[in-house]
Amino acid sequence: MERKILLDNQAIHPDIRLIALDMDGTLLTNQQEVSKENKEAISRAKEMGIHIVLTTGRNFTTAHPYAEELKLDSYMVTVNGGEIWDPSCELIERNFLQIDDVQRMWELAKQYKTYFWAITPEHIYREGFPNEMDISEHKWLKFGFDVKDDVIRHTLLEELTNRKLQVTNSSPTNLEVNPYGVSKARGLEKVCSRIGITMENVMAMGDSLNDSSMITKAGVGVAMGNAQEKVKEMANWVTATNEDHGVAKAIQHWVFNK
Repeated sequence: MERKILLDNQAIHPDIRLIALDMDGTLLTNQQEVSKENKEAISRAKEMGIHIVLTTGRNFTTAHPYAEELKLDSYMVTVNGGEIWDPSCELIERNFLQIDDVQRMWELAKQYKTYFWAITPEHIYREGFPNEMDISEHKWLKFGFDVKDDVIRHTLLEELTNRKLQVTNSSPTNLEVNPYGVSKARGLEKVCSRIGITMENVMAMGDSLNDSSMITKAGVGVAMGNAQEKVKEMANWVTATNEDHGVAKAIQHWVFNK
């Protein structure tokens, strides 16, 4: 399933100098692996001098092993843009939630009995905090809810939005919360500035709403075949699914075939 950019009725091929890759549902298979086809396409793009930037909702600890597996030597954007790392794995920027917002989200998780997770620079908490934990003694990068009930999820979304928080998702049933203004696109814009290119030189690929900012601002925004329908509508092009090497097929079309 392919949807091409059209300009004056002709498909265009921008000068792609950076490929931004979401991980879960995009680069990775459902078994959390990088397919041989994706590895080969990424390696060939690297040889052409193209920057490969993992741009993920994951934290650095869970994302970096894949960067090592792919032998990447570029920047990384993690926690939905909450962190930016340089090629030497040195932290460039980190954005924290306000303590009162984290406290309120913890109260909401308990009130509605939802599954949740929360990320600090040192740890990922899932389903619950230790009873003795003082939330104010930690710095928080992201908070997430997974809510099967549509009514409860909408109620949470409304309150979080009213609190001026950045709310996206990485699946149709979850909510991912970052400080207002934090996004994958914002992180990529800062990376582009450092390496002397613009977002017009970026091809960004993803499957969920936390990818929408970079997909809409990139020169080429690619939605996976398994992407949420809203993401497909925003994209310039739809590739194959994460199980069918969609990343490799998009690189083949937009980089190798130009």
